[in-house]
Amino acid sequence: METLTNLRKRIETLQKEKVGLLVEIEGLKEKGEAKAGELENEVTILRREVKGLEKLLNVKDVS
Repeated sequence: METLTNLRKRIETLQKEKVGLLVEIEGLKEKGEAKAGELENEVTILRREVKGLEKLLNVKDVS
């Protein structure tokens, strides 16, 4: 059985680790959102390019 001092230290250590992990998760979520935004912009540009090329080549969208 752990002594109260050891148990208290263990709990404090785990609480600090939890806080650090939560901060890391938030940072990763923000990076993920930024990446998703960049990809959405790229997809929008590519769609415009496809439509422009279809119009230029007088090709209808078959999808």
